[in-house]
Amino acid sequence: MLHRRTVGDVMTEEVVTLRPSTPFQQVAALLDANDIASAPVVDDDGAPVGVVSASDVLRHETGMPGPQGQDGNDERAWGKVRARTADGLMSSPVFTARADWTIPRAARELRRRHVKQLPVVGDDGLLTGIVSRSDLLDAFIRTDDEILGEVEQDVLGRILGLDEGTVAVEVQDGSVTLRGHVPEPRLVPVIVGLCQGIDGVVAVDPHLTAARARSGLTPTRQGPEG
Repeated sequence: MLHRRTVGDVMTEEVVTLRPSTPFQQVAALLDANDIASAPVVDDDGAPVGVVSASDVLRHETGMPGPQGQDGNDERAWGKVRARTADGLMSSPVFTARADWTIPRAARELRRRHVKQLPVVGDDGLLTGIVSRSDLLDAFIRTDDEILGEVEQDVLGRILGLDEGTVAVEVQDGSVTLRGHVPEPRLVPVIVGLCQGIDGVVAVDPHLTAARARSGLTPTRQGPEG
């Protein structure tokens, strides 16, 4: 099978964390010094119990629970305004990801939760990293050479066992063009499907011919695939 990158492949492992007792001024200083939008709050064991964001800090500094006075009747929001430590500022419960999640699953979770990043936890519930929207985007921004190598080495070579040069591969701006001859017609949709499953591939354009069982050659042409 192709290696599909997971959250564990793209997450940041060195995470700036806070403790529930971290004073407000130190929280603000850590976010600013590390140029980050938020940081997880962890307990004594290292399990995430909440997240403090830059917007939480701004609410505290402006003395308003929300922009233009929104959330004026929200006691939790007013509690953040009055908070002196991270446990008062943080949002809880915290939504987390797992290192073995696929990139699409993590992206859907970020969108569903309306957050920009997720702490990543292991089987023991302890923090192992953090994954952000930009981390997930980077998984799909790959060079043409990287994609070319994966098509030739993994799809055509390791998985299908085709001889080198059987299929010529070109990659331009993430679009894969395939030219050549394969032993069986059924391999054509297989090759196309495998190529489409490679991270960073935006389209597959096959120009492949295949041998019919017990007869000559039959050109097999499929239109561009996305």
